[in-house]
Amino acid sequence: MILSCGEALIDMLPRVSTEGEPAFAPYAGGAVFNTAIALGRLGAPSAFFSGVSNDMLGEILADTLTASKVDISMLARSDRPTTVAFVKLVNGQATYAFYDEMTAGRMLSVDQLPDLPSAVDTLFFGGISLVNDPAASTYEALQARECNARVTMIDPNIRPGFIAGKEGEYRARIERMISRADIVKLSDEDLHWLEGKGDVVTLARHILASGPKLVFITEGAEGARAVTATQNRFVAATKVTVADTVGAGDTFNAGALAALHDAGVLTKHSLSSLSDDVLDAALSLGTRAAAVTVSRPGANPPWANEL
Repeated sequence: MILSCGEALIDMLPRVSTEGEPAFAPYAGGAVFNTAIALGRLGAPSAFFSGVSNDMLGEILADTLTASKVDISMLARSDRPTTVAFVKLVNGQATYAFYDEMTAGRMLSVDQLPDLPSAVDTLFFGGISLVNDPAASTYEALQARECNARVTMIDPNIRPGFIAGKEGEYRARIERMISRADIVKLSDEDLHWLEGKGDVVTLARHILASGPKLVFITEGAEGARAVTATQNRFVAATKVTVADTVGAGDTFNAGALAALHDAGVLTKHSLSSLSDDVLDAALSLGTRAAAVTVSRPGANPPWANEL
């Protein structure tokens, strides 16, 4: 089972009312939440861990997870409010305004960490949940606790505007978590934020040198690549008409993980020697699933039969 660990929130997406006025509509979301949803819809055994409110919006989150076949038994429920993010779209690109103070997700603490069942063999981390304490330190503690026994993957999904004023602390946390991870996924923009200018493959191998076995790099409309110490595999993006890019990278993560699960290689030993065919299959499922997500509004990952 793949346990996605990170934020769950309500995205308020821009819409137009029946009277023609600008409006916002609520959608369940959050980068790590989206990955859990996409995994469940793709048929992979998916579970989710986060601080989730008992309020009305928290019930929307829990119900959405269940409807996508995601195990919610490890949720840390509380009476704190739900995080809300207002989304602005310009030419299909999303920017966000977060309302996160004292929320169920933000205030997640180490004493709320679950005892993981043996069925959980892989943990996925990422998103804005790794920015603000106490939640950020809580997720890092979970990865540190489990990384020697289970596969871990991280996609920091870096949002420079959200980490303004906290860059040093945030960068240090991400570097520590990357060094513990078996798999790292970065957009090309994230890679350059972490490693500076340079060739994508060369920079990805800098990441590998810190500890991971596999790095996925997504390159927007061009496609995605998988880099190991000896391999550099690339798959072109599926061409679609883009509605917006909300959830694209999150869906890619799910597709790649689902393919690795299907190939039976989500073990520390197997990840050390992946074949070209396995890497290509992971890139293919990731990019095809992401293409469906960007073709429709909001983070609405595809079900397996849609592929």
